Order: sequence, then C-alpha cells, then structure tokens
Amino acid sequence: MSYTFFLLLLTLVHSTFSSLAPTDRAALQSIRDSLTDMPGSAFFFSWDFTVPDPCSSFSGLTCSSLGRVTGLTLGPNLSGSLSPSISILTHLNQLILYPGSVTGPLPPRFDSLPLLRVISLTRNRLTGPIPVSFSSLSNLHTLDLSYNQLSGSLPPFLTTLPRLKVLVLASNHFSNNLKPVSSPLFHLDLKMNQISGQLPPAFPITLRYLSLAGNSMQGTINPLEPLTELIYIDLSMNQFTGAIPNSFFSPTISTMFLQRNNFTSIATSTATSLLPQGSIVDLSHNSISGELPPALVGAEALFLNNNRLTGDIPEEYVKSLVNGTTKQLFLQHNYFTRFPWNSGLQLPDSVSLCLSYNCMETDPVVGLSTCPIEVAPLLSRPASQCSRFYNHSSTG
Repeated sequence: MSYTFFLLLLTLVHSTFSSLAPTDRAALQSIRDSLTDMPGSAFFFSWDFTVPDPCSSFSGLTCSSLGRVTGLTLGPNLSGSLSPSISILTHLNQLILYPGSVTGPLPPRFDSLPLLRVISLTRNRLTGPIPVSFSSLSNLHTLDLSYNQLSGSLPPFLTTLPRLKVLVLASNHFSNNLKPVSSPLFHLDLKMNQISGQLPPAFPITLRYLSLAGNSMQGTINPLEPLTELIYIDLSMNQFTGAIPNSFFSPTISTMFLQRNNFTSIATSTATSLLPQGSIVDLSHNSISGELPPALVGAEALFLNNNRLTGDIPEEYVKSLVNGTTKQLFLQHNYFTRFPWNSGLQLPDSVSLCLSYNCMETDPVVGLSTCPIEVAPLLSRPASQCSRFYNHSSTG
C-alpha cells in the first residue's frame, strides 16, 4: 500500500466517522437562526455552515464518531429563543445555555431526547411551564432552570425521575404545593418561587443540599427529620411553625438558615454541641421561647436575635467566644436576664457580639456588645416590658 493511498484512506475514514449527520446539521442551522449574539459576544463566529465538518470547528459542539451531536453548549450572552429543532438532536446527552437574554418557552418535545443527562438553561428570560415531555427523561441526572421567568404548577413528575440527582429551579414563578419526592436527589433548590402548602411526607434520605427559602410554605418541618446526610439547609422566609427537630443539631449540617419563620421552640435533647467546626446557624426572627440550649455552642456564626428566649445565657457560649470558636453571636431582642461575663476575660478582636434589648443588667455588657449598625442603640428593654413578659410566662 502506497503512502499516498494510505493518507487518502485515512482521510476517507475520518470523513465517514466525523462528518455531521444531515438531520443534525439542519437542526443546528435552525438553532442558529433563532439565536443572536448580543453586543460584545462572538459565540457564533465559528458556526460556518460551509465547512465540511462542523463537529471539529463549531464552538460548543461535541459529536460522536458517527457524526451525531452529543453535547450542545450555547453562549454566554445570547438573545432570541430556543428552537424546537433541538428535539431533532436525538443523540444529545448534554444541553447547556449560559446566561444571556434568551426568551420564550422551552422546546416542547424533550421526549425525543432519551439520552439527555444534563440540562442547564440558567439565568435567561425563559417563560411558560415545564413541558410534560420532561417526564420521559429517564436518564436525566441534572436539571437546572434557575433564574428565569418560568411559571405554572411545580410539575410532580420532576421529583419522580428515576436517575435525577440535582434539581435546581430557584428564582422562577412556580406555584402550588411540593409533591412527594422519590427521585434519588442529593441537591434540591427551589428557593424564591411561589410554592405554598406543607412539606410532602417524605424526602429521599440521600439529600445533602436543600433550599426552599423565600416561598410561602407552612406547617412543621418534621418530614425532614430522617435526612441524616444533610449538609446545607435553607428554609428561611417561609411560614413554618412548631419545633426545630433535634436531628438538625448534628455533626453533618454545617449551614442552617431557618430565619424569618414562625418556629416556637428548639426540640433538642443534646446536652452538648454536635455542630461541626465552622458551622453557620441562623434562627433569627422567629418566636422561639425557652432557655438557650447548649446544643448550639460552637457554631462559628450564631444568630438568635429577635426571638423570645429567656433566662441566663449558658457559660459555654462565653467560653466559645473567648477561645475564638464562635466569631459572631447575635442575641439581641430577646428576654435574656444574665450574660455570665468575668471581668478578667477578653474577647478576640475577630468576635462580634450583640446583646442589645434584653432584660439583663447593662454593666457587664457595656463595651462588649458590637451590634450591627441597624440595631437600635438600647442596651436593655424597659423594665416594665420585661416584668410583663415574665409575669405572663409564669401564669401562662
């Protein structure tokens, strides 16, 4: 075999196995026609349909050896709309749209894309509901449609997809209740929507990240008790009530945002803290009453302000401040009666402590309290207010 013939054969083989399939080429042309580079963007500069092999020259394109599109990454900084011709790319396993100003609905026919594992269409201006055809995506691992203007009821089929691990629908306009979750999720982010009602009775025990912040959800959070793998939880700015479960104060949860709800107590039986080093706990702006339990000692940042907590602040909290384990402790706007401070102790410069507007004597805390600028500069509640509160508590 001559060297020239060998090179010709090699070129023919490469062309046979790399050239783009005609159906996929037509779909890409339609996708290109529906999108435009925004000023300053040159994403489509390489999309020249006169070249023989777009698979090797188009930005954002990945193809199989058979010339079928397997990965499509668009943007950033595109405008226009998503063409329904995406459904023609039947070998697609990854579809990504980077942030831009793409508007209009999602393409309707995702049921023709059974190999899809990743869909990420974040930070654009997509509108309308999630198509029912998403229910057929049995191989989907990651779905991220966050920071768009999508609306309608939260589709119940999304949380039952058999291989879905990551679901992010944050900052849209989805409404109605959250239906039972059976997908093996480890990341669920539905914050900043219009979801209402109570939590479903069960969640996958695989969950490590859960955010439902900024919705209108109600009821207790007892269905979350079995989630022993949780690392991050954000339920802030809802209308949850009842007790915060004991299981939340564990060595696994390092970030806990439960502020601005209607919680009334901390149901902890733990005599000592189990919180991991560097943890952040925000339980502020609730209606939590009773004495401060030791289970929260050791959090790097602890916000308990604007509650109805009473009694002496346990000495363990002072020790955690002095040794630098706790760097922020906000206890303002409660009904604490004593901060056990010894004049021989000294707070590290890195510590922020706020004790304003409680029912304790001011002398021990003068010079210690370093409150945020928005906190009223009143060291103590009026004595009459403290008396009324404690008299009502003792007779209630």
